[in-house]
Amino acid sequence: MSLSNTSVITLHDVARAANVSVSTASRALNGLGKKYRISEKTVLEVKKHADRLQFHPSQMARSLQSRRSGLIGVVVPDISNPFFAAIAKEVTLQAEAEGFSVLLADSCETTEVEVKLVAQLQSRRVEGLVVCPVGMDAEHLIQADAGGVPLVVVDRCFPDSALTSVMSDNLKGAALGMKQLLRSGHKVIGYLQGLPGTLPNETRLAAVGESLRAAGLSFDPSLVAGDNFTERSGYVSARSLLTSRPDLTSLFALSTPNAFGALRAVREMGRTVPDDLSLITFDHSPVVDLLKVPLSTISQDVVRLGQTAAQLILTQLRTGKKPRKRTHVVPVKLVSRQSVARIK
Repeated sequence: MSLSNTSVITLHDVARAANVSVSTASRALNGLGKKYRISEKTVLEVKKHADRLQFHPSQMARSLQSRRSGLIGVVVPDISNPFFAAIAKEVTLQAEAEGFSVLLADSCETTEVEVKLVAQLQSRRVEGLVVCPVGMDAEHLIQADAGGVPLVVVDRCFPDSALTSVMSDNLKGAALGMKQLLRSGHKVIGYLQGLPGTLPNETRLAAVGESLRAAGLSFDPSLVAGDNFTERSGYVSARSLLTSRPDLTSLFALSTPNAFGALRAVREMGRTVPDDLSLITFDHSPVVDLLKVPLSTISQDVVRLGQTAAQLILTQLRTGKKPRKRTHVVPVKLVSRQSVARIK
């Protein structure tokens, strides 16, 4: 039988090619051969012709019959950020291994967009949601969760909610970064923050304050600059701090995009890392190893973050139950490289 490339292959085509009824073809392709006493030879014949004809059963038709879509929605605030891209990748790999497909959406660091995307994904009848939220508002996520949609939030979580959450150990991570800077003799440190009000940002700044007090130093809010976890924010805030405080000996970027922006500002202002300015960053990106001066990093385990989120959502889908443990904290580690110099 010859079909053009533009033809829509139907179950009738497969049945005709295998010389069986449509119902037999359907049962063979849906794993019901034994139940309906269809011979193994016939099942293999049907599958052979389905593969040859590149037949793809209608996902919508199957979902209407089973009331399952086989879809998991994933929302991230910035897919161009390697951190979120890596999390999305791990969730996708785990989901596909369990037979699910992933619908990926980018909220563009905007809560209003995130609210619309979550609603749209629910209208597509996704079976679960993994959301790396903007981090400023959880109401729409709480409503989705209360409405019976299995949901896991990752990274910028909401500690006062009952949402199932996966996050890095932000407090310990920032403390490790401060420990390296303080032990290297740095006392005048500038902080390139992310989005104010979000859990990672506020937790990391809290650890900064605790580390300074433990070292007998005071926390100066005027040394904190920035408004987002982006390269542009890092660039603008680094230029501002280095202009107003030329006595700065180091910068602590609370995200790698912030650090990349800072590097551009430092270069434009005629300063060098680490000769006259040290730089350490929170996050991890494979790019930091390729820089002329590799950056010291508080490395987040993005693979584990993504895998943990995927396992939590898939377990909920298998069991129909929410996990007893709601908050899952993934360890971080300090990777010391050449970007932090000791004050002489």
